[in-house]
Amino acid sequence: MTPREGMRLWWAGGETTVEFRGGQWLRGEVRARRVLIDGTPVVGAQQPAIATPQGGTTRDEEARTAVSAIVAALRAHGLIAG
Repeated sequence: MTPREGMRLWWAGGETTVEFRGGQWLRGEVRARRVLIDGTPVVGAQQPAIATPQGGTTRDEEARTAVSAIVAALRAHGLIAG
């Protein structure tokens, strides 16, 4: 069988999907507009960047560190723009 653009298969050896795009097989990539679990959307399109805390009259270094770590994790996962 000759693969066609957009053809998707389950690859048991890699326990993932493979999709034929641009003349090659891509392993483990999922393309979707959103992810639902039990009908509830849990992941959608990437959201705009969130600025890390800075400035202000009252400084709480522990809170700033925690918020900065949360923002960094959201960026690393691609949930918000960097």
